[in-house]
Amino acid sequence: MENGKEKKDKLKKRLYGFVLKLIKTLENTKYNQTTKVINNQLLRSSTSILANYVEGQSSYSRKEFTNFLSICLKSTNESKVWIALLKDTNYIEIKDAQDFLKELDEFSKIFASSILTLKQNKK
Repeated sequence: MENGKEKKDKLKKRLYGFVLKLIKTLENTKYNQTTKVINNQLLRSSTSILANYVEGQSSYSRKEFTNFLSICLKSTNESKVWIALLKDTNYIEIKDAQDFLKELDEFSKIFASSILTLKQNKK
């Protein structure tokens, strides 16, 4: 059974791999004004997930860590919107979009569950 540190390291690696794959996919999208804007927003929101998760690991308090996870959750949800737009406008392959959206759904569940647990244990 994984301990807390192993789970955190595993999630960090998953997030890193997700962002790396996304960057490589976006580098291959057709370049125009629309994709420039959407890709930029998607890169910001998806890298924010990873960056805030990593930064949250050095939080000074449970409340601060919960806040970082909340930002991760919001950025995850934002990333879903941008990927859906790229998919629905045929700028990325449907299979790639489905894979990204599935991974983002899993991240959302992890962050939401962690936030609830942290808030419940606070009481």
